[in-house]
Amino acid sequence: MTPPAPLQALVADLPPLMALACQVLHNLAHQHHWTALELHTHAPTTQAPLPRPIVSGLPPHRVYMSPTEQVALLKKASLSSKACAADEALGLNFEATAEREWVLPTRLHEKWTLGRLAAVFEDIGLVPPAPKAGGSRQRAPMNPYRTTKRLLLGTVDTDSTIVYYIVHDGIVKPRQN
Repeated sequence: MTPPAPLQALVADLPPLMALACQVLHNLAHQHHWTALELHTHAPTTQAPLPRPIVSGLPPHRVYMSPTEQVALLKKASLSSKACAADEALGLNFEATAEREWVLPTRLHEKWTLGRLAAVFEDIGLVPPAPKAGGSRQRAPMNPYRTTKRLLLGTVDTDSTIVYYIVHDGIVKPRQN
């Protein structure tokens, strides 16, 4: 008999939803290089118990940029490239800093309705709280373009493949490519 993988041994004694959340957290940390990861079992706004654990963390680069912010950054990059003669019109270069994100661990066979997703959005804030450092939470500057709650739906298949989908709370202006 093949011994269990280290991650399987780690989550073997956990309740199923906690094991799922630990699997997604492990994937974010070791496959996608997220930092400042936290597992939440209570709503950050009300401290009420969550129906299922949710993960928050900081990705290595921006996961989503609103179309309005994209236009503003392009204008800013265009102005700065015109001012800089060394930029030989090789293209606009702009940097958007990464933001903390919510990740909802799910299984592929679960049925998600708008009502279930709405209940999750009610329990979370616009941006996840920064991790505790020395007993107090450090606040990151707020992105003025982030006006809608969003999360990544971390969907785990039976073969342990994890796919991430961006889900917004409400209607969001589509991006133009």
